[in-house]
Amino acid sequence: MPPIRTVDSIIAENKVVVFSKSFCPFCKKVKALFDELKVIYECLELDLMGDEGHILHQDLIKKTGQTSVPNIFINGKHIGGCDKTLALHADGTLQTMLDGTYREYDYDLVVLGGGSGGLAASKEAASLGKKVAVCDFVTPSPIGTTWGLGGTCVNVGCIPKKLMHTASLIGETLKDAPCFGWEVPENVKHDWARMVDEIQTYIKSLNFGYRKTLRENSVTYINAYAQFCDPSDPHKLKVTSKSKSYEITARKFLIAVGGRPKYPDIPGAKEFGITSDDIFSLPYCPGKTLIVGGSYIALECAGFLAGLGLDVTVMVRSILLRGFDQQMAKMIGDHMNKHGVKFLSECVPTSVERIEEGTPGLLRVSGKLKDGEVVSGNYNTVLFAVGREACTKNIGLAEIGVILNTDNGKVICDDEEKSSLDHVYAIGDVLDGRLELTPVAVEAGRNLAQRLYGGSTVRTDYSNVPTTVFTPLEYGCVGMSEDAAVALYGVDDIEVYHAHFQPLEFELSKRDNFISYAKLVCVKSEMERVVGFHVLGPNAGEITQGYALTLKLKATKSDFNRLIGIHPTCAEVFTTMNISKSSGAALQKTAC
Repeated sequence: MPPIRTVDSIIAENKVVVFSKSFCPFCKKVKALFDELKVIYECLELDLMGDEGHILHQDLIKKTGQTSVPNIFINGKHIGGCDKTLALHADGTLQTMLDGTYREYDYDLVVLGGGSGGLAASKEAASLGKKVAVCDFVTPSPIGTTWGLGGTCVNVGCIPKKLMHTASLIGETLKDAPCFGWEVPENVKHDWARMVDEIQTYIKSLNFGYRKTLRENSVTYINAYAQFCDPSDPHKLKVTSKSKSYEITARKFLIAVGGRPKYPDIPGAKEFGITSDDIFSLPYCPGKTLIVGGSYIALECAGFLAGLGLDVTVMVRSILLRGFDQQMAKMIGDHMNKHGVKFLSECVPTSVERIEEGTPGLLRVSGKLKDGEVVSGNYNTVLFAVGREACTKNIGLAEIGVILNTDNGKVICDDEEKSSLDHVYAIGDVLDGRLELTPVAVEAGRNLAQRLYGGSTVRTDYSNVPTTVFTPLEYGCVGMSEDAAVALYGVDDIEVYHAHFQPLEFELSKRDNFISYAKLVCVKSEMERVVGFHVLGPNAGEITQGYALTLKLKATKSDFNRLIGIHPTCAEVFTTMNISKSSGAALQKTAC
């Protein structure tokens, strides 16, 4: 009579063992996978083995704590059941276990960067049973500004920007209030320090909330600067905090470090200037301010500072809002200029010098116009908004073989966010050729985690992503600019429908009379499919978010015509506009 086998002896004698039951659909799925991979494995159908099968099953429960089948071992290591095996296959780990190259790591995934995208990916991966860590460290700005967990959007971007924008809109509403019967004191003053304190208190609550959420999701938070430290081992990181330095390893890495503002290479820029990294926590009112740049960050900052009653000048090298619809950009500039923002066009700064100490003190800025003329002016604050650069310089990516765009330092990836190394991925502002928007990073992070560990095949769709520029009169858009559509389809195949409109809330005060504007960019040869949506007016972001779905669904102008609007709203203008640019007809000024 042959000796009764034990679980340990069976495992010791076979590279791959599947403890199964013949009727189990999950067992069949695993066996089909091994067959597809041409893996030689020992399969024991416990339900067909009588008493021996029962004894083996009880032994398995004691050994692994797992009561269900399949129960799988590879090279003596307990793998688990069907879901775990399929997940290991999806992320590539199973193959390394089968071919003998498997290595134990401290983490399944380490995310570099604690912004919105990195946090979303880390939580999603952890929810799928992976051991995850997030490394996040904020290098202080040149004037010493730093912040907590949450990345640019939460700390020095979308959140404080929208709150300061709201503060400036409240100031405009106060001016309109008497027209609606409110008695408002003549000398209403704004308290910059109190506004900043309220905003920073709110942001700190968000920082705390993110840390709490990571802990609740079993994600390890490492408040330290992370660098790939060994070119011979691209799975190793050196993490350095204020108190210590040590090494960790991971099977996969996600680069989500985002970017930081650039400074022009001129004397005094870093010594005396600030950026959007600093303005939202600036403890004193910036006073008379020069903003250098024509980006949306430059115009948004100029808008809310002017709305708070400050003297603001914008120095622009060439055009406003490069990459956006240029008709809309010009209208934004004209509107801001009409409301007191001064523009110094076709000018670049050449130096910044301090001429008076203080908070804010006094600075002299020199610049050069396109024709070579030298100009100068005195300002309390100089804010640079001349672009951003990826935070990839000193983290060792190039040293381990990750290919970066040499022009901008961003990570070059395929359509699934995978870099030139199979175990290194990138999302968010650091991903080359993609939109620098928080919701995009969040979506990409979640989708990536699901593909790596959840068996998903869903890729992030980077087309027709809506956005809003929070200038005093907001600008929302999705799809193509008119300029880009003409360049792609040709001027003869593009029809633009447009309208000026007056928001009802502006009627009594007659503020910004018929300045608000909307247009749809359509392709004639495709039944006037709408490829561009643009609106300039109050609450443009809310309007654009809803209409963005129409472009995803390839709506045509006739679909907009059949849609019944909500009255009285600004958004209803898109359901009633009937004048095209090509008709040459004068725009009718319509109100609610």
